[in-house]
Amino acid sequence: MRVLVVEDEVRLATGLKRGLEAEGFAVDIAGTGPDGLWLARENEYVVILLDIMLPGQSGYRVCETLRAEENWTPILMLTAKDGDWDQIEALDTGADDYLTKPFSSAVLLARMRALIRRGTSARPTVLRAGDLHLDPATRAVSRAGASVDVTAREFAVLEYLMRNLGSVVSKRDVLDNVWDFDFEGDPNIVEVYVRHLRNKVDRPFDRNAIETLRGAGYRLAADGG
Repeated sequence: MRVLVVEDEVRLATGLKRGLEAEGFAVDIAGTGPDGLWLARENEYVVILLDIMLPGQSGYRVCETLRAEENWTPILMLTAKDGDWDQIEALDTGADDYLTKPFSSAVLLARMRALIRRGTSARPTVLRAGDLHLDPATRAVSRAGASVDVTAREFAVLEYLMRNLGSVVSKRDVLDNVWDFDFEGDPNIVEVYVRHLRNKVDRPFDRNAIETLRGAGYRLAADGG
């Protein structure tokens, strides 16, 4: 199994290479952001260990670029920074996990094994259904390049539908995932919010992406309608 280490601290990169090879991994090393991006595009890896502070291009931008190109290789960010906002930016740009230096080899290997088990399934940072886009990080919704103003609850309902793109979700599913599990109000509240969303993301654009299937629930068309 091949691993890419993108790290400009030579001693750390060398130590990681030696330790990972002892565990049976093949290891490629890049010392700059552009070199790491090139290797990630050219080769298949089971995981990428990506430093944040890199010459030429930051780890944030490398990660963001790979995800925009639909490269879903698991990425574990490595950094000397331990602030909340550094972690948030790492995850919001598409990283799968975050490890603060210094770290033990045992913890690193455990995190890597978890990511390898997860595999390379698509984990886009921006959800898309045709020209309907939803960005969970910035809480922004757009259709055909035009910004769409939605409330927090409307955003949550739309996000749930987009994360289940093309699948039928019941009214109960929506309630359990968007409202509290102990919600005891009128379940028809879901219909109200679905209607609001249709009036914002479908009808103004002459689309019919949000479908109602009587007796079953709702479905957001995979192509955005």
